[in-house]
Amino acid sequence: MEDLLSFSFIFVIFAAIVVISLFFHFVPLGLWISALAAGVNVGIFTLIGMRLRRVSPSKIVLPLVKANKAGLTVNVNQLEAHYLAGGDVDRVVDALIAAERASIPLTFERAAAIDLAGRDVLEAVQMSVNPKVIETPTISAVAKNGIELKVRARVTVRANIDRLVGGAGEATIIARVGEGIVTTVGSSEEHTDVLENPDHISRTVLNKGLDAGSAFEILSIDIADVDVGRNIGAQLMTDQAEADKNIAQAKAEERRAMAVAKEQEMRAYTQEMQAKVVEAQAEVPQALSQALRDGHMGVMDYYNMNNIMADTKMRETIADGETTELSTQQDNHKK
Repeated sequence: MEDLLSFSFIFVIFAAIVVISLFFHFVPLGLWISALAAGVNVGIFTLIGMRLRRVSPSKIVLPLVKANKAGLTVNVNQLEAHYLAGGDVDRVVDALIAAERASIPLTFERAAAIDLAGRDVLEAVQMSVNPKVIETPTISAVAKNGIELKVRARVTVRANIDRLVGGAGEATIIARVGEGIVTTVGSSEEHTDVLENPDHISRTVLNKGLDAGSAFEILSIDIADVDVGRNIGAQLMTDQAEADKNIAQAKAEERRAMAVAKEQEMRAYTQEMQAKVVEAQAEVPQALSQALRDGHMGVMDYYNMNNIMADTKMRETIADGETTELSTQQDNHKK
Protein backbone atom coordinates (compact mmCIF):
# COMPACT_ATOMS: atom_id res chain seq x y z
CA MET A 1 0.00 0.00 0.00
CA GLU A 2 2.82 2.38 0.86
CA ASP A 3 4.56 1.59 -2.46
CA LEU A 4 1.39 2.42 -4.34
CA LEU A 5 1.08 5.75 -2.55
CA SER A 6 4.72 6.58 -3.28
CA PHE A 7 4.28 5.77 -6.97
CA SER A 8 1.09 7.88 -7.14
CA PHE A 9 2.88 10.79 -5.47
CA ILE A 10 5.80 10.61 -7.92
CA PHE A 11 3.41 10.39 -10.87
CA VAL A 12 1.45 13.44 -9.68
CA ILE A 13 4.67 15.44 -9.27
CA PHE A 14 5.86 14.42 -12.77
CA ALA A 15 2.50 15.28 -14.30
CA ALA A 16 2.51 18.64 -12.56
CA ILE A 17 6.00 19.42 -13.89
CA VAL A 18 4.90 18.52 -17.43
CA VAL A 19 1.75 20.62 -17.16
CA ILE A 20 3.65 23.59 -15.76
CA SER A 21 6.32 23.31 -18.53
CA LEU A 22 3.67 23.21 -21.25
CA PHE A 23 1.85 26.12 -19.63
CA PHE A 24 4.93 28.31 -19.53
CA HIS A 25 5.82 27.24 -23.09
CA PHE A 26 2.49 28.28 -24.53
CA VAL A 27 1.91 31.13 -22.08
CA PRO A 28 5.01 33.41 -22.03
CA LEU A 29 4.22 35.13 -18.75
CA GLY A 30 7.61 36.87 -18.70
CA LEU A 31 6.96 38.62 -22.01
CA TRP A 32 3.41 39.47 -21.01
CA ILE A 33 4.61 41.06 -17.78
CA SER A 34 7.37 42.95 -19.64
CA ALA A 35 4.83 44.28 -22.15
CA LEU A 36 2.50 45.41 -19.39
CA ALA A 37 5.39 47.12 -17.60
CA ALA A 38 6.28 48.96 -20.81
CA GLY A 39 2.70 50.10 -21.32
CA VAL A 40 2.07 47.85 -24.32
CA ASN A 41 -1.33 46.18 -24.25
CA VAL A 42 -0.79 42.61 -25.45
CA GLY A 43 -3.29 40.02 -24.31
CA ILE A 44 -2.20 36.69 -22.88
CA PHE A 45 -4.36 34.88 -25.41
CA THR A 46 -2.67 36.83 -28.21
CA LEU A 47 0.68 35.45 -27.08
CA ILE A 48 -0.74 31.94 -26.89
CA GLY A 49 -2.10 32.37 -30.44
CA MET A 50 1.41 33.35 -31.60
CA ARG A 51 2.75 30.07 -30.21
CA LEU A 52 0.08 28.15 -32.01
CA ARG A 53 0.85 29.98 -35.28
CA ARG A 54 4.56 29.10 -34.86
CA VAL A 55 5.52 32.73 -34.29
CA SER A 56 8.17 33.53 -31.71
CA PRO A 57 6.45 36.02 -29.32
CA SER A 58 9.75 37.63 -28.37
CA LYS A 59 10.39 38.64 -32.02
CA ILE A 60 7.08 40.50 -32.00
CA VAL A 61 6.72 41.85 -28.47
CA LEU A 62 10.23 43.25 -28.04
CA PRO A 63 10.16 45.28 -31.34
CA LEU A 64 6.62 46.39 -30.39
CA VAL A 65 7.88 47.67 -27.04
CA LYS A 66 10.75 49.45 -28.80
CA ALA A 67 8.37 51.09 -31.29
CA ASN A 68 5.94 52.11 -28.53
CA LYS A 69 8.72 53.76 -26.54
CA ALA A 70 9.84 55.63 -29.70
CA GLY A 71 6.31 56.94 -30.21
CA LEU A 72 5.56 54.93 -33.36
CA THR A 73 2.08 53.75 -34.23
CA VAL A 74 2.33 50.05 -35.03
CA ASN A 75 0.29 47.12 -33.82
CA VAL A 76 0.80 43.42 -33.19
CA ASN A 77 -1.00 42.31 -36.33
CA GLN A 78 1.27 44.36 -38.61
CA LEU A 79 4.42 43.01 -37.02
CA GLU A 80 3.17 39.43 -36.98
CA ALA A 81 2.08 39.59 -40.64
CA HIS A 82 5.50 40.90 -41.65
CA TYR A 83 7.21 38.15 -39.63
CA LEU A 84 5.06 35.45 -41.28
CA ALA A 85 5.96 36.92 -44.70
CA GLY A 86 9.64 36.29 -43.96
CA GLY A 87 10.65 39.83 -43.03
CA ASP A 88 12.98 41.10 -40.34
CA VAL A 89 10.64 42.80 -37.88
CA ASP A 90 13.35 44.16 -35.61
CA ARG A 91 15.24 45.79 -38.49
CA VAL A 92 12.07 47.37 -39.89
CA VAL A 93 11.26 48.89 -36.49
CA ASP A 94 14.82 50.19 -36.16
CA ALA A 95 14.53 51.77 -39.61
CA LEU A 96 11.21 53.41 -38.69
CA ILE A 97 12.74 54.83 -35.51
CA ALA A 98 15.78 56.16 -37.40
CA ALA A 99 13.55 57.70 -40.09
CA GLU A 100 11.31 59.32 -37.48
CA ARG A 101 14.32 60.82 -35.70
CA ALA A 102 15.72 62.14 -38.99
CA SER A 103 12.30 63.53 -40.08
CA ILE A 104 12.24 61.23 -43.11
CA PRO A 105 8.69 60.28 -44.16
CA LEU A 106 8.57 56.47 -44.01
CA THR A 107 5.49 54.38 -43.33
CA PHE A 108 5.48 50.86 -41.97
CA GLU A 109 4.06 49.52 -45.22
CA ARG A 110 6.87 51.12 -47.25
CA ALA A 111 9.55 49.88 -44.85
CA ALA A 112 8.08 46.37 -44.89
CA ALA A 113 7.98 46.38 -48.71
CA ILE A 114 11.62 47.49 -48.89
CA ASP A 115 12.62 44.75 -46.42
CA LEU A 116 10.72 42.05 -48.30
CA ALA A 117 12.29 43.25 -51.56
CA GLY A 118 15.66 42.11 -50.19
CA ARG A 119 17.14 45.52 -49.43
CA ASP A 120 18.51 46.62 -46.08
CA VAL A 121 15.92 49.19 -45.04
CA LEU A 122 17.91 50.36 -42.02
CA GLU A 123 21.02 50.94 -44.14
CA ALA A 124 18.87 52.82 -46.67
CA VAL A 125 17.59 55.16 -43.97
CA GLN A 126 21.11 55.66 -42.62
CA MET A 127 22.35 56.38 -46.16
CA SER A 128 19.63 58.98 -46.55
CA VAL A 129 21.04 60.77 -43.52
CA ASN A 130 24.72 60.04 -44.11
CA PRO A 131 25.45 59.75 -47.88
CA LYS A 132 27.63 56.88 -49.03
CA VAL A 133 30.76 57.18 -51.17
CA ILE A 134 31.12 54.59 -53.95
CA GLU A 135 34.58 54.28 -55.47
CA THR A 136 34.69 53.10 -59.06
CA PRO A 137 37.37 50.73 -60.33
CA THR A 138 40.06 52.07 -62.66
CA ILE A 139 38.35 52.95 -65.94
CA SER A 140 40.39 52.99 -69.14
CA ALA A 141 39.40 55.54 -71.81
CA VAL A 142 41.13 56.79 -74.98
CA ALA A 143 41.16 60.41 -76.20
CA LYS A 144 40.95 61.29 -79.89
CA ASN A 145 44.75 61.62 -80.14
CA GLY A 146 45.08 57.95 -79.19
CA ILE A 147 46.45 58.40 -75.64
CA GLU A 148 44.94 56.17 -72.97
CA LEU A 149 43.82 57.65 -69.65
CA LYS A 150 43.10 55.61 -66.52
CA VAL A 151 40.50 57.31 -64.35
CA ARG A 152 39.19 56.53 -60.86
CA ALA A 153 36.19 58.41 -59.47
CA ARG A 154 34.34 58.67 -56.17
CA VAL A 155 30.55 58.89 -56.42
CA THR A 156 28.66 60.31 -53.44
CA VAL A 157 25.11 58.92 -53.37
CA ARG A 158 22.11 59.20 -51.10
CA ALA A 159 19.42 56.53 -50.87
CA ASN A 160 16.11 57.39 -52.50
CA ILE A 161 13.49 55.77 -50.25
CA ASP A 162 10.74 56.06 -52.84
CA ARG A 163 12.77 54.17 -55.48
CA LEU A 164 14.30 51.46 -53.30
CA VAL A 165 11.69 48.97 -54.49
CA GLY A 166 12.45 48.23 -58.15
CA GLY A 167 15.32 50.72 -58.43
CA ALA A 168 18.77 49.87 -59.78
CA GLY A 169 21.61 49.25 -57.34
CA GLU A 170 25.24 50.29 -56.89
CA ALA A 171 26.49 48.18 -59.80
CA THR A 172 24.30 50.16 -62.21
CA ILE A 173 25.58 53.48 -60.83
CA ILE A 174 29.20 52.35 -61.28
CA ALA A 175 28.49 51.14 -64.83
CA ARG A 176 26.79 54.41 -65.79
CA VAL A 177 29.57 56.54 -64.32
CA GLY A 178 32.14 54.42 -66.19
CA GLU A 179 30.22 54.91 -69.42
CA GLY A 180 30.12 58.67 -68.84
CA ILE A 181 33.88 58.81 -68.19
CA VAL A 182 34.64 56.85 -71.36
CA THR A 183 32.35 59.11 -73.39
CA THR A 184 33.83 62.32 -71.97
CA VAL A 185 37.45 61.28 -72.45
CA GLY A 186 36.73 59.86 -75.90
CA SER A 187 35.22 63.15 -77.07
CA SER A 188 38.31 65.15 -76.00
CA GLU A 189 40.66 66.16 -78.80
CA GLU A 190 43.79 65.90 -76.62
CA HIS A 191 44.39 63.91 -73.46
CA THR A 192 46.01 67.02 -71.96
CA ASP A 193 42.60 68.71 -72.01
CA VAL A 194 41.35 66.13 -69.53
CA LEU A 195 44.48 66.36 -67.40
CA GLU A 196 44.13 70.16 -67.22
CA ASN A 197 40.42 70.11 -66.33
CA PRO A 198 39.41 66.78 -64.72
CA ASP A 199 36.31 68.46 -63.28
CA HIS A 200 35.01 68.58 -66.87
CA ILE A 201 34.38 64.85 -66.53
CA SER A 202 32.38 65.38 -63.33
CA ARG A 203 30.19 68.08 -64.85
CA THR A 204 29.54 66.14 -68.04
CA VAL A 205 28.69 62.91 -66.21
CA LEU A 206 26.40 64.68 -63.71
CA ASN A 207 24.49 66.36 -66.55
CA LYS A 208 23.64 62.96 -68.01
CA GLY A 209 21.19 62.18 -65.18
CA LEU A 210 22.77 58.83 -64.35
CA ASP A 211 20.60 58.27 -61.27
CA ALA A 212 17.39 57.95 -63.30
CA GLY A 213 15.58 54.74 -62.39
CA SER A 214 18.06 53.89 -59.65
CA ALA A 215 17.62 53.56 -55.89
CA PHE A 216 20.10 56.37 -55.29
CA GLU A 217 20.43 60.07 -55.85
CA ILE A 218 23.88 61.14 -57.05
CA LEU A 219 25.10 64.14 -55.07
CA SER A 220 28.56 64.55 -56.59
CA ILE A 221 31.15 62.81 -58.75
CA ASP A 222 34.76 63.55 -57.84
CA ILE A 223 37.73 62.46 -59.92
CA ALA A 224 40.13 60.74 -57.54
CA ASP A 225 42.99 59.97 -59.93
CA VAL A 226 43.91 60.34 -63.63
CA ASP A 227 46.94 58.44 -64.98
CA VAL A 228 48.34 58.47 -68.51
CA GLY A 229 48.50 55.00 -70.02
CA ARG A 230 49.64 53.63 -73.34
CA ASN A 231 49.64 55.32 -76.75
CA ILE A 232 46.82 53.24 -78.14
CA GLY A 233 46.72 55.16 -81.43
CA ALA A 234 50.40 54.53 -82.18
CA GLN A 235 50.04 50.92 -81.18
CA LEU A 236 47.08 50.48 -83.50
CA MET A 237 49.00 52.11 -86.36
CA THR A 238 51.97 49.83 -85.66
CA ASP A 239 49.74 46.79 -85.65
CA GLN A 240 48.12 47.95 -88.90
CA ALA A 241 51.52 48.50 -90.52
CA GLU A 242 52.64 45.06 -89.39
CA ALA A 243 49.47 43.55 -90.82
CA ASP A 244 49.98 45.41 -94.14
CA LYS A 245 53.59 44.19 -94.26
CA ASN A 246 52.51 40.60 -93.70
CA ILE A 247 49.90 40.95 -96.45
CA ALA A 248 52.48 42.41 -98.86
CA GLN A 249 54.93 39.62 -98.02
CA ALA A 250 52.25 37.02 -98.61
CA LYS A 251 51.38 38.56 -101.99
CA ALA A 252 55.08 38.75 -102.95
CA GLU A 253 55.55 35.13 -101.98
CA GLU A 254 52.54 34.25 -104.08
CA ARG A 255 53.97 36.09 -107.10
CA ARG A 256 57.38 34.44 -106.57
CA ALA A 257 55.77 31.01 -106.45
CA MET A 258 53.88 31.80 -109.66
CA ALA A 259 57.12 32.96 -111.33
CA VAL A 260 58.94 29.79 -110.26
CA ALA A 261 56.10 27.69 -111.57
CA LYS A 262 56.12 29.62 -114.87
CA GLU A 263 59.92 29.17 -115.13
CA GLN A 264 59.62 25.43 -114.60
CA GLU A 265 56.87 25.34 -117.18
CA MET A 266 59.04 27.19 -119.74
CA ARG A 267 62.01 24.91 -119.06
CA ALA A 268 59.84 21.91 -119.70
CA TYR A 269 58.55 23.54 -122.86
CA THR A 270 62.15 24.32 -124.03
CA GLN A 271 63.24 20.75 -123.44
CA GLU A 272 60.24 19.57 -125.40
CA MET A 273 61.19 21.86 -128.31
CA GLN A 274 64.84 20.70 -128.16
CA ALA A 275 63.68 17.12 -128.29
CA LYS A 276 61.66 17.92 -131.40
CA VAL A 277 64.74 19.62 -132.99
CA VAL A 278 66.89 16.57 -132.25
CA GLU A 279 64.21 14.38 -133.65
CA ALA A 280 64.05 16.51 -136.83
CA GLN A 281 67.87 16.51 -137.14
CA ALA A 282 67.88 12.73 -136.86
CA GLU A 283 65.57 12.55 -139.86
CA VAL A 284 68.02 14.53 -142.10
CA PRO A 285 70.47 11.65 -142.76
CA GLN A 286 67.57 9.37 -143.46
CA ALA A 287 66.13 11.87 -145.91
CA LEU A 288 69.54 12.24 -147.64
CA SER A 289 69.91 8.48 -147.93
CA GLN A 290 66.43 8.21 -149.32
CA ALA A 291 67.14 11.03 -151.82
CA LEU A 292 70.38 9.31 -153.00
CA ARG A 293 68.57 6.02 -153.20
CA ASP A 294 65.71 7.50 -155.21
CA GLY A 295 68.06 9.45 -157.50
CA HIS A 296 66.75 12.87 -156.46
CA MET A 297 70.29 13.92 -155.41
CA GLY A 298 73.64 12.99 -156.98
CA VAL A 299 76.95 12.18 -155.33
CA MET A 300 78.46 15.53 -156.38
CA ASP A 301 75.55 17.35 -154.87
CA TYR A 302 76.22 15.55 -151.59
CA TYR A 303 79.93 16.47 -151.66
CA ASN A 304 79.16 20.09 -152.51
CA MET A 305 76.76 20.26 -149.56
CA ASN A 306 79.49 18.87 -147.25
CA ASN A 307 81.99 21.45 -148.57
CA ILE A 308 79.52 24.25 -147.91
CA MET A 309 78.89 23.01 -144.35
CA ALA A 310 82.65 22.71 -143.68
CA ASP A 311 83.27 26.21 -145.03
CA THR A 312 80.43 27.59 -142.88
CA LYS A 313 81.83 25.92 -139.78
CA MET A 314 85.31 27.33 -140.51
CA ARG A 315 83.90 30.86 -140.91
CA GLU A 316 82.02 30.55 -137.59
CA THR A 317 85.21 29.41 -135.83
CA ILE A 318 87.20 32.33 -137.23
CA ALA A 319 84.44 34.77 -136.24
CA ASP A 320 84.38 33.42 -132.64
CA GLY A 321 88.17 33.79 -132.40
CA GLU A 322 88.10 37.41 -133.57
CA THR A 323 85.31 38.23 -131.15
CA THR A 324 87.27 36.73 -128.23
CA GLU A 325 90.45 38.64 -129.20
CA LEU A 326 88.52 41.91 -129.51
CA SER A 327 87.00 41.44 -126.07
CA THR A 328 90.43 40.76 -124.58
CA GLN A 329 91.87 43.92 -126.13
CA GLN A 330 89.00 46.00 -124.77
CA ASP A 331 89.53 44.57 -121.27
CA ASN A 332 93.25 45.36 -121.44
CA HIS A 333 92.51 48.87 -122.62
CA LYS A 334 90.16 49.45 -119.72
CA LYS A 335 92.80 48.26 -117.29
